[in-house]
Amino acid sequence: MPRTADHDLRRKQMADATHRLIAHAGLDAATMAGVAREAGFSVGTVQHYFASKDELLLFAYKQMTEHQLARVARMVAEGEADRQPIREILARCMPELWPLDDARRGEYRVAKAFHARALDVPAVAEVARESAAVVRGQIARAVSNGKECGEVEDGTDAERAALELSAIITGLADTLYTEPAGPQGGSKVESAARAILRDRLSSYFPGECRHHER
Repeated sequence: MPRTADHDLRRKQMADATHRLIAHAGLDAATMAGVAREAGFSVGTVQHYFASKDELLLFAYKQMTEHQLARVARMVAEGEADRQPIREILARCMPELWPLDDARRGEYRVAKAFHARALDVPAVAEVARESAAVVRGQIARAVSNGKECGEVEDGTDAERAALELSAIITGLADTLYTEPAGPQGGSKVESAARAILRDRLSSYFPGECRHHER
């Protein structure tokens, strides 16, 4: 099928509908008929763009992870433009992957549903691995860059640091989902999570950035 702007828009609308259904009612709700109703299309239209439910689900999962990573990338770029230390940029960006508001809680539910599906569907498992590898790779590059600017000690293992920090992000996300913020936003758990993250970042980025010194 030729790729057009309308083609891409409709696929996106169907993927968004899939996200909403999974976020509110779980993976079983994301049938072809359910997605069609949610997106405002006929079942035949959905089947025209996606040959199977698995194809639709995989596309929706890829789109969600790409959007998450794109948001983080924009925040990194903003931090670099403001000449912030790498430690501070990471402290701002990593919580973007936490379920701290309704939209990100929905993303968390979708991700967990797909992670469960990844146990039995290799194609989904591959997307999950790729996404995790991207996050670890970005953190590892940040650590390596920190060595060049003076924030990180030369002997620090960038890959090990990335593995630990990514595990901390994931583990704290689980806790934050089970203990969400109150109606005014924020919570003791969120404050503790941010403090834990900053402590670990400080242990890997103990120095001061010299990159922007004249």
